[in-house]
Amino acid sequence: MDSSSKKFIAVIGGSSPSPQDLEIAEEVGREIARHGAVLICGGLGGVMEASCRGAHGEGGLTVGILPGDNPTTANPFVSIPIVTGIGYARNPIVVKSSRAVIAVGGSYGTLTEIAYAIQHGIPVIGLNTWSISRRGKVDKAIIQAENPVQAVELALDLAD
Repeated sequence: MDSSSKKFIAVIGGSSPSPQDLEIAEEVGREIARHGAVLICGGLGGVMEASCRGAHGEGGLTVGILPGDNPTTANPFVSIPIVTGIGYARNPIVVKSSRAVIAVGGSYGTLTEIAYAIQHGIPVIGLNTWSISRRGKVDKAIIQAENPVQAVELALDLAD
């Protein structure tokens, strides 16, 4: 399968996640690789490392969009480290490099990536992550999944 036919799925989440979120992220990575998709992430630790570890264990391709200038800061499961030197301004690059985003847990940095994806029409699937509301009504822009398998299936179906 050439790269033009592969689907690129971003996995986003916190750098200090709960043990449960680490397990979820690793399974998400495994599922992405099992489906032959490419995993895009911020390339560092936490959810990023766990998802890359899962994908790597299944022989998958992982791309880390790093905030700094040094490719050796990437977690050991990143296949292709891309240095940006732009700090967390790299978050839109992570999102725009994908065709769907899976958010696992996360803090405000994750929320910015979710918002950026929604603003640009990139589907967001959530696992243990943010929910948003506007004017007191739940905004369903984040599609909540029940488990990693469902999250990846949704992401692949919604990726254009």
